[in-house]
Amino acid sequence: MLFNTFSVLALANVALSAAISSTNSSSDAVWGNQFPNCTSINQRKSWTALTDAEKKAYIDAELCLMSKPPKLGVTGSQNLWDDLMYAHIYQAGVIHNDGPFLPWHRLYMRVHEIYLQTECGYTGAQPYWDEQADTDLASIADSAVFDPVTGFGSGNLDADGCVADGPFVNLTMHLNQTSNDANFCLTRDFNQTEFYQANRTYVDDCMAIDNYTDAWNCWGTNPHLAGHMGVGGTMLDVVSSPGDPVFFLHHTNLDRLWWQWQMADNEHRLYDIGGPVVASEAFLELSNLDYPGADLLDYNGEVGNVTTLAHNLWTGGLLPNITIGDIMDLANDMNCANYVV
Repeated sequence: MLFNTFSVLALANVALSAAISSTNSSSDAVWGNQFPNCTSINQRKSWTALTDAEKKAYIDAELCLMSKPPKLGVTGSQNLWDDLMYAHIYQAGVIHNDGPFLPWHRLYMRVHEIYLQTECGYTGAQPYWDEQADTDLASIADSAVFDPVTGFGSGNLDADGCVADGPFVNLTMHLNQTSNDANFCLTRDFNQTEFYQANRTYVDDCMAIDNYTDAWNCWGTNPHLAGHMGVGGTMLDVVSSPGDPVFFLHHTNLDRLWWQWQMADNEHRLYDIGGPVVASEAFLELSNLDYPGADLLDYNGEVGNVTTLAHNLWTGGLLPNITIGDIMDLANDMNCANYVV
């Protein structure tokens, strides 16, 4: 299964590019937000381990982000959800199929968690979707994640092709790959065959690799792609996939698996990093992504095309820039998290 099977549009015409201005080189968040002090470890649980009240609290916080005014000053962004999407949209060509992929998405999950808590009063932690357990179900549609009452809505679509039930039926997103006035809805198209690639056999293949330089691509294929391609619709778009709230449960699960891999040989893997700084030209071409320009490459701190711990990570100004070295240890004050089985 290849990453280029994602439905991707070129970033070459992204109307959002002007909004990046000088934020790449700034160590501060655009609007002054900071990482909070770690006073209590976020105990990240499986969605199925949450009570109905805890599930509602999480979903209510997501709806809050979708209703709160934006902070980044990005043209076309109408709420904090759009701001979160922007951080992923603008950098799609440098945070996929490369060494920074896993560390950047670990940071992105933390940023999302912080915004839920600081902006919307959420007192829980970021949950994950145990996709490996759900591959035992007869259908992805049977997953508790897609319960229309206590979950994220099903794969049922209305006449316009939008998700027809659940809490996000009225979700409208405004930024995509080519426009800051896109105005599109949430859509899904379940594919059981693709989702099956999340099963434990494929995870074990990645767990058996003993170094990050060889392992990053394994994590980026089957265990990663299965969630995107199994859910389909919005999740199929490598650039705008964070528009589906399920994205954050999916990537938190992938981060959980990477953390398990790290902890299997803590001495050698906790700070093990590698892989290319930029995806291959073949991947970029197949994905209709232009080679990243200086606006994205000049601030990363690398002198070659091998990812190091000194690599700078940027989230669009939502929180200050940090390095990959800062994000590697899930138990440190910046991540402030633990995964509960």
